[in-house]
Amino acid sequence: MKKIILLVTAFIGMNSLQAQEITPSIAVVGEGVVRVTPDQVLIKVRVESEGSSAQQVKSDNDKAIDKVLKYTKSMGVKEGDVKTEYVNLNKNYDYQTKEYKYVANQSISILLKDLNKYSEFTEGLLNAGINRIDGVTFKSTEIETHNSKARMEAIKDAKKKAEEYASALGQSVGKALTISETGSVSAPQPIYRMEMMKSADSSGGGDMETIAVGEMVIEAKVNVTFHLK
Repeated sequence: MKKIILLVTAFIGMNSLQAQEITPSIAVVGEGVVRVTPDQVLIKVRVESEGSSAQQVKSDNDKAIDKVLKYTKSMGVKEGDVKTEYVNLNKNYDYQTKEYKYVANQSISILLKDLNKYSEFTEGLLNAGINRIDGVTFKSTEIETHNSKARMEAIKDAKKKAEEYASALGQSVGKALTISETGSVSAPQPIYRMEMMKSADSSGGGDMETIAVGEMVIEAKVNVTFHLK
């Protein structure tokens, strides 16, 4: 008797599921890509000093950094655009001379908002005492606007794909049922092209290409499920 009841219950459950209306839908992935010319550059530089006296090494390092900070100010860089990344002083043993040496490092990042000054600015940093350039990253002041544009392009791409699939089936696309972003908008990636910053060539008197500005590529990806009519 129990077996009969269980079978009847299972049969009723199956009929109930089949009775539920299945919403026809189509799921696609849309991608949006925006190419942007950068208008700022973040320069990470460092002053490294070495010697046998910890006090002297630290003093020399501080003096060089002081000159660098004064130079950035003279070039119109605001205080808020200059940041100390780290300061350290290490004691190292030289196995060849069998003596201890001290090495002081101070690293700063500088946001230069005028790319036309790049060559002059970096040359001035070296003259001021910088002896390490640890990285150069191009940026855009309109990054959020470009991120939004990439998202809109991704949505348009998703709808276009869905319409193409639906059309091949003799159907049409309705409203979006679900939308989800795959991860987050990807960090801008530099795409280099032949557009160089130029500086005066002291040896020949002409222009010398010093850096490729290139483009940044901003990408967005979304998963969208549309109602299929």
